[in-house]
Parts: sequence; structure tokens; C-alpha cells
Amino acid sequence: MTSPDHTPGLRGPGEPGSDPAAALEVRGPGALATEQPAGAALAASAQDPAAPAPVPAGGGQDGAGGEEPTLSHRKRRPLRTTLIVLVAIAVAAAAGLAATGTLGGKDDDKPQASTGPSATAKVQRTSLTDTQTVDGKLSYGDASTVPAQSSGGGAEPGAGGGSGIVTWVPKAGDTIKRGGDVYRDNQQKTPLLYGSIPFYRTMKSGTSGSDVKILEQNLKSLGYDGFIADSTYNDDTAAAVEEWQGDLNREETGTVKPGDAVVAPGARKVSEVKAEVGAALSGTVLSWTATERVITVDLDAQYEDLVKNGTKAQVKLPDGTSVEATVTEVGSPSNAADAGSGDSGSGDSGSGDSDSDKASTLPVELKVKDQKGLGNYQAASVDVTLKSESRKDVLAVPVSALVAKDGGGYALEVVKSSAPNGVEYVPVKLGMFADSMVEVSGAGISEGTVVGVPK
Repeated sequence: MTSPDHTPGLRGPGEPGSDPAAALEVRGPGALATEQPAGAALAASAQDPAAPAPVPAGGGQDGAGGEEPTLSHRKRRPLRTTLIVLVAIAVAAAAGLAATGTLGGKDDDKPQASTGPSATAKVQRTSLTDTQTVDGKLSYGDASTVPAQSSGGGAEPGAGGGSGIVTWVPKAGDTIKRGGDVYRDNQQKTPLLYGSIPFYRTMKSGTSGSDVKILEQNLKSLGYDGFIADSTYNDDTAAAVEEWQGDLNREETGTVKPGDAVVAPGARKVSEVKAEVGAALSGTVLSWTATERVITVDLDAQYEDLVKNGTKAQVKLPDGTSVEATVTEVGSPSNAADAGSGDSGSGDSGSGDSDSDKASTLPVELKVKDQKGLGNYQAASVDVTLKSESRKDVLAVPVSALVAKDGGGYALEVVKSSAPNGVEYVPVKLGMFADSMVEVSGAGISEGTVVGVPK
């Protein structure tokens, strides 16, 4: 038989592991019977249909036969009511404790302690390359002009005119190659020859020099032979020249004057035509550019050590595609003050925005071997990425993994099951930054170490 003071499911006050609900005071049957309100008793009776009906205050008869309740009923009924009330209170208290997490439940219902960051990454052993991205321009290069040359006698080249009438000119966009016509005056052809210097004198038997070699090399490339391209103009060279002049519808003199050909570094693309057919040959005939698109950069002088002939670079086009380019020409540093030095007397010497304050720049040209990779762009702004430094076989993590330390420096949130909350903050020394990664080193940091990163 279970005593009233020890009900199953409730612990008595002071017992080990006692529940707060079990610390409620358990009063004696007599006291509870005299103090319990009638409403509470009715409620208890309603919860337990088997319980006897409550006794009205001042006595009375029950509904069955008006018989006075026995003493045993008076003792048992209050005790049963007491236990029901205690159980109800205990259930409510237990519900409240469960809501606050004080009471345990199933393992998967327990609040979980922090086990580390929500997202992680591993320390990698890799190579990092530091780069510098600068603005560039895609185009066919700077346009140059072709002045009228005297080919039929009369004015010397550079005098701004000749004795002929323009009888043919190319169209804008045309490409002129070695031996092709630049223009015609009096139906005499003025061809394009490849070379680094223009013809500046009359060449004939006995003449020697680099201009002679340029002439002879071009004649060889055009299929004329019977001479040696050795920088010496002799009778064999003169014979080949006469044959070439006949094909140009020129007088076969065996000598070459400055106006007999236009010399350029390679094939040219006509950008604009100035001369008109039927007009006197004078002034500028046309302007042209190279036939291959190039990349030009006005590089800040501070990055001068990043470029030299042969330096490779990545060029990003407006559509997001990239091509490789090679530095082919590096100019001399200059700044805006150089160009405006002639107007120094007209400026306000007190201005804080003087040209002399502007950074020096370095003109750089890069060529792109894969011209098809440039798509249909004729001119466009591009991004040029130059390599500056490389570090091989280093440990690196995403830059976002760095955690700033109080007082300066950085640490990594290293995942360790043995550490409080599953992580330990390990100080690291930083090295090179590149491609959203950073080189790190420090005690406890090795390849494969798991670190926290933002989710």
C-alpha cells in the first residue's frame, strides 16, 4: 500500500534528484479537508468520476438515502483530492520546466552545444601569383598619314605635292600588302614596301646602306631575282629594278627615288582617304593603321618593373572572354606636364591640380597572336592583367577565413573537437594575397587543417 506522503512519480522534498514540483508541502488529511474550498473539491471530483461526491458544508444527506457519510469516507475523500491536486500541480510544473529545457527528453530533443562554424574550408598547399590589373585599349594602333609623293618628276617628296593627277585611291577599310598599290597618279603605281625606314635618297649603282638592303629584300620577296640582297646596289640590282618599274607602269630607269614607293613596317589597313580621284596630287593622300589589332596601355610608372619585351599578360574583353597578349614595345615614362610645358606661363601657379602633380605613365603595346579570339571588336576598352610575383608551394586559405585579433594581427578559427565550442583561434602570419587567397603560416597550421569561413 502506498502512503499518502510518497506518491509514485513525485519525489519528496530533500530527496536526491528531487523535482521542483515534488517539493510541494503535503498536508495532513484533516487540514486539507477543512481548508479546501468547495469549488476545488468539485473540480477534483469531476476529474475522477469514481471519487465520492463532495460533502456540503454543515453536513446533509446524500442523494442515495440521506445517510450520513461514514468517518472512513471523510478521511479517504480529502486524501484522494489532495493527491489529485498535487498531481495536477506537478504536471503543470513539469510542463513549465520542459519548456525551459530544464528537464531532459529524447537525445535528439536536447539543445545541442556549439560544434564549430557553420561553414569550413581546408588549408591548401598551392602556388600564388600576385597580379596587377590595368586599363587598356584594343584598337588597330595609332593611325599614320601618307603624304603625296612625287613619282613623275617635279616636286620633291615632302614638298606637299607633285606633278600628277590622282587616278586611283583605295577605300577605307581596305588592306594593302607588300607590292600593293597605295595610290596612282597619272596611272603610275606607288607601291607599299615593308621596312623600318623610308626611302630618303636616290639609289643607283654604287649606292650601299640599309635602305638598299630594304629595297633588295622586298624585290626578292616579290619574286625578282638575279641579284644578292647584300646592301649593295650594283648592276644586277639595277636590272631587277628596271623589271619592277615596268610592272608599275613607270619609266624603266634602273634607279629608285624617294617617291617611288611608300615604306611601312608591314601590311596596312586604310582608315581614312583624303585624296580625291581627278584632283592634283598634293597634301595627305590617306591615313592607315596596322592590320592586326593591338592592346595599348598607359601604365603608371610605378609598375614599370612589371613589363618588358616578351612579358605575357591576360586581356579580358567586354564580353568576358580572355586572350593572351605579349608585350612588344615599352616606351619612355612621361606625364601631362611634359605636353603642357609650353603653356606654363599662362596657368595659375597656385593651383593644386597642376599637370606636374599627375603621375608619370609608360606607353606599352601588346600584341595578340590569336586575332580570332578578339572577336569582332574593332576598338574597345579592356582589362590587362600583368603578373608581378609568384610564390610556389605555400599554405593558403580564403581571405574570408581571417579573423582580426584584439590588439592587431590575425587568426584562423581552427576546428577542433577537443576545444571548447569545437573551435580554437590560432594566430597566423600573413604572406602574399592573390586570387581571393592569402598565404598563412603559424604553429598548428598545416595542409588540410579545417578552418571556419563565413557561410
